[in-house]
Amino acid sequence: MNIGHWIGYTFWIIKEIFVAGWDAIVAAFKPNPGMKPIVIYYPLRLTGEWDIFWFTSSITATPGTLSMGLRHQVGPKGSDILLVQAAFGDDPEDVIASLADMEEHVNPALKDAPIDPAAVQWEPYTDLGPDRPDYAVAPDERND
Repeated sequence: MNIGHWIGYTFWIIKEIFVAGWDAIVAAFKPNPGMKPIVIYYPLRLTGEWDIFWFTSSITATPGTLSMGLRHQVGPKGSDILLVQAAFGDDPEDVIASLADMEEHVNPALKDAPIDPAAVQWEPYTDLGPDRPDYAVAPDERND
């Protein structure tokens, strides 16, 4: 990548962070903020470690999204899967399209290999925390 690309990307991601931050602030003052968290199983098109670092860091830096981890490909033809939590997931395909756009901003060559947001798996985020009666902490994870 050339320096011009990274300067452009820096300005673009700063704009995206401010827009997402403003959207989160506005949502916080609504009676129903519209938070419907989802977990997306995003198939990475990026392959370079440096590109994946910038992509996952950009996701986490953007308010309302969190890069949760990578699951490496199972076979030679599979892609690595990036787990992403989105707080405002009422339109999963829109969130996935935004991730694809961000990935293409990291590496513009990916525009030649588009991703179909409808084909990407996702599920609602479910908190299995200690307030649930059926919650059980494994003995090796307890602090007692």
